[in-house]
Amino acid sequence: MASEVQSAPPTPRPVSAPPSQIPSPAAPSRSPLRAMASPLASPVKKAVASVRGYLEEVGHITKLADPRDAWLPITASRSGNAYYAAFHNLSSGVGFQALVLPAAFASLGWTWAIVCLTVAFVWQLYTLRLLVNLHEPVAGGTRYSRYMHLATTVFGERWGKILALLPTMYLSAGTCTALIIVGGGSMKILFSIACGPACLARPPTMVEWYVVFVCVAVVLSQLPNLNSIAGVSLVGATAAVGYCTMIWVISVAKGRVVGVSYDPVKPSSDVDRTIAILNGLGIIAFAFRGHNLVLEIQGTMPSTLKHPSHVPMWKGVKFAYVVVALCLYPVAVGGFWAYGNQIPPNGMLSALYKFHSRDVSRLVVGLATLLVIVNCLTTYQIYAMPVFDNMEAGYVHKKNRPCPWWLRAGFRAFFGAVNLLIAVALPFLSELAGLLGGISLPVTLAYPCFMWLAIMKPGRGTAMWCLNWALGSLGMGLSFVLIVGNLWGLVATGLHVHFFKPAEFQ
Repeated sequence: MASEVQSAPPTPRPVSAPPSQIPSPAAPSRSPLRAMASPLASPVKKAVASVRGYLEEVGHITKLADPRDAWLPITASRSGNAYYAAFHNLSSGVGFQALVLPAAFASLGWTWAIVCLTVAFVWQLYTLRLLVNLHEPVAGGTRYSRYMHLATTVFGERWGKILALLPTMYLSAGTCTALIIVGGGSMKILFSIACGPACLARPPTMVEWYVVFVCVAVVLSQLPNLNSIAGVSLVGATAAVGYCTMIWVISVAKGRVVGVSYDPVKPSSDVDRTIAILNGLGIIAFAFRGHNLVLEIQGTMPSTLKHPSHVPMWKGVKFAYVVVALCLYPVAVGGFWAYGNQIPPNGMLSALYKFHSRDVSRLVVGLATLLVIVNCLTTYQIYAMPVFDNMEAGYVHKKNRPCPWWLRAGFRAFFGAVNLLIAVALPFLSELAGLLGGISLPVTLAYPCFMWLAIMKPGRGTAMWCLNWALGSLGMGLSFVLIVGNLWGLVATGLHVHFFKPAEFQ
């Protein structure tokens, strides 16, 4: 992949140097090359430096090393700011996966679940910081505006694709497929809530709701580039915060359900117990997502030597993850307090329908469901953008011209159709979520540490060297354990394969 954005000063305007700095014309016969190498050239250097300082003060102009990158969705616009970064990070960082956190508490218990959740939050925030600084490791140098670009730079072209291509594509395409399942199922529930128990209309099937969701998502996806969906991300982030807050507040306000217990679920065998623990760890680890989008989000920002992009990006990340913490912890703690080990596997939304469908206003339940749908539709856009970028890059680099609007629309409709086919044809993929999540886990917790070591080259034995080696190795080890544990669980319990039979969302 071509280098990204290079900082290059524009052609300076003629600048008059002060009389004291004008070189003496006493030696006209000297060679111009020798003159430039002599101390007499210092006034010229000072003049150029003053012009450069002025340009940096008013705004440094950057140019693309490969002009074709200006035609791709991620790097087409460089007008982003800290607010846009906050919207995008919040939209990609919190969502329906937060509602499943109480199920992890049911497997691990109060103490270990809170400890693991806190460690995972701090760990992923640290690797986020690494990625933000690795976007432009040398001021004015190459900008890595795509995760794959950074991976291939560090690990090499071959190993970068082997290690990072499948996980990053899974995080994009797999998340979009999960959003279709959750969003389509929520549409079905919203229809039943709005229609009421005495409704005589025939409700659409689950597959038909998937089609409705995909059609709306594809229409929204026609916005041309990542920077243009900042408003969409703001709507999605607001919806996520809204339904997370509503659900945990309602659950806590209604009190603990009858027969609640906070003891970890005790399966009948050691194998089942081990699988339950690994499942709980996986739920916590996968609650933190979006690392495969951080470099892309930062790529929408201008960057100058005086005002590098990592400054506003980190401001946006800090604000977003304060809000993420304010969503995750109340949902996890409040949800487990209210439902204990009776929490359904699908999390808080299912618990709300199961335990409070009769004692909570239909309007409130319907509003929470509507916010879930809105969040799924808007989050789909940001997770699909790297795939759109990759699809358009093939055309742009081959034809050496921008992708026409009709072909761009076709690419995005095709991606939506593929997601729909996977959601309908392979509904048992939810049983493989832990396995696929274990494969993608290094993208969040391990690779950023190794990337930092390879690019920044801290001294051997220093604190940063030891910390990143330890976290990177631990992340790879955790990924290996999750993969082996989930394979073990599939062998022990079996895989329930049922093609083209999507289950009812509960």
